Amino acid sequence: MASRRTALRPPLVSEPDLPDTLSPAAPRRSSDLRAALIDIDGDADLAHSTLEQCVISGSGSAVDLEGATMMDVDVRDLRVAKLSARRSTLRRVRISGGRIGTLDLSDSGIHELALHDVRIDYLTLAGGKAVDVRVDSCRIAALDIPGATLSRVAFAATSSDEVDPRGMRAEHLDLRGLDALGFLDVTALRGATLTLRQVELLAPVFAAAAGIVISD
Repeated sequence: MASRRTALRPPLVSEPDLPDTLSPAAPRRSSDLRAALIDIDGDADLAHSTLEQCVISGSGSAVDLEGATMMDVDVRDLRVAKLSARRSTLRRVRISGGRIGTLDLSDSGIHELALHDVRIDYLTLAGGKAVDVRVDSCRIAALDIPGATLSRVAFAATSSDEVDPRGMRAEHLDLRGLDALGFLDVTALRGATLTLRQVELLAPVFAAAAGIVISD
């Protein structure tokens, strides 16, 4: 990553390019779906599928998108206990509304992802590479990003109880809009931008990490 300080660059995130008409389609493993409306009802196995210009909605217990390729996909008001997209490729994907227990994007390649007004209990990007990501008005109980490589990622009006950035590599990471109660490793925040207030709140943790004793 760049070693010298550069101006913070915002994410460049486009809306999914969707057709005017969508055809209903049932979720099936290794599917090749285009211009499809996929209604989730219960478990859905879409592992290793290709989804292009699709809309996903509905509710259930688990959605398996492991190894899938998703381009111009809109996930609307989805309510599931788990959505697994490990080792997937995402480009111009939007997830808005709804409630997701676990959103697993670990080891995935992400380019243009928008999360808006979603409640997520556990979100992991561990080991993934993400470019141009915007997280807005979300509630994420636990945010897990160890070993991730992030570029042009920004948070706005979003809260989290705990963030694990251990081993993260980042540039143009804007955390000013993330209200986090704690970071498991503040030394891993190199490359991130914080507000002065955030730094003040984290000052005791920064001091402890640097071996500084605070005493009045």
